[in-house]
Amino acid sequence: MIEGLMANILPMVFIVIGGVLISWSVHFVPVGGAPAAMAQATGIGTGTVQLAAGAGLTGLVSAGFMMNVTTNLPLILSSGAVGAMIMMSVTMIVGSWVYAYGVGCVPASAKVKVDPITKYRQDIYVSQGTEGHGLPTVCFVSGVIGAALGGIGGALVYYALIEVGISAGLSAGAAASVTGNELVGIAAMFAIGIFFVNAVIPSYNIGGTIEGFHDPKWKKWPKAVISSFIATIFCAIVAVIAILQLGGI
Repeated sequence: MIEGLMANILPMVFIVIGGVLISWSVHFVPVGGAPAAMAQATGIGTGTVQLAAGAGLTGLVSAGFMMNVTTNLPLILSSGAVGAMIMMSVTMIVGSWVYAYGVGCVPASAKVKVDPITKYRQDIYVSQGTEGHGLPTVCFVSGVIGAALGGIGGALVYYALIEVGISAGLSAGAAASVTGNELVGIAAMFAIGIFFVNAVIPSYNIGGTIEGFHDPKWKKWPKAVISSFIATIFCAIVAVIAILQLGGI
């Protein structure tokens, strides 16, 4: 067991790095929650965890498809990033259509007077009693960045655990209590679990809504990243030991 654990130090490092990226990515995603659903805050009208999970799991699935054709890590991570970016971009642009043409409100941020990307005035378009509405350009750009980081993190965790599962299955052979394919499936479930852990931690740090990297709450990200770093170390150890144990190593 100890030898198997030491042989998987690199995958464990990948898992921790992936967890940290996932945690950091959440702070970029424009989350509006229930207020945004009523056009009283900027962002997407759902919770932090749901959006982070959506982006990360899409990246994880994209990475999984890429792993069917190559073991090249940069390509796998790029696939995860692109998949998550597409998912988040589509979600944000459809949300913008609903806000603009369904609700009839102008995308405007209440956190900044001027959009950092377009340099357009924001304050004159914000309705009284709201925290802004819609998805202004800076929120969209921030969301795409967050999706890329989350997709890379999710892909890295998935890649590392799948590699552990494959190596455990090959090493154990016929003596294993489960087959190699079952070990890969178990590794995938651990990857999803680790992703959710690192999506929940920053949601408590944010405490509600966030617009993106221009939001004052964004500066709180080091606390969540440090917490996720510590939590992911334990998650990585438990996941690797469980997979090795099931593999009979």
